[in-house]
Amino acid sequence: MKQRGMTLLEVMVALALLAIAGLALMKTSGEQVRNLSRLEEKQFAYLVADNQLAQLQLQQVWPPQSWQYGNTSMAQRRWYWRWRGVSTRHAQIRALEIEVRLDPSQQAALATLHGWQGKS
Repeated sequence: MKQRGMTLLEVMVALALLAIAGLALMKTSGEQVRNLSRLEEKQFAYLVADNQLAQLQLQQVWPPQSWQYGNTSMAQRRWYWRWRGVSTRHAQIRALEIEVRLDPSQQAALATLHGWQGKS
């Protein structure tokens, strides 16, 4: 007589494999959610840095070589930025270095942007 269907052992093995696959999928989804939050922070930080660069270029001020500090609000958060001018080989051009953080005491910047400013 030929049996039809699966034995209890086969069903239990199949359920165990599905459970392992489900756990792996949940872990991956959790990591993606955490990474998405980090990417969102970095994107806003670059927007803040880009806005600072645009303001500096529109003001056409000769950037000092010391750090200048400030903060701004974007996306219901307070962003702390700093920028400075950096000497270049050309006396009429200074490089601009802009860094943005969520916490002013934070060591690493979320975003660093470079630009240039010519002497008017």
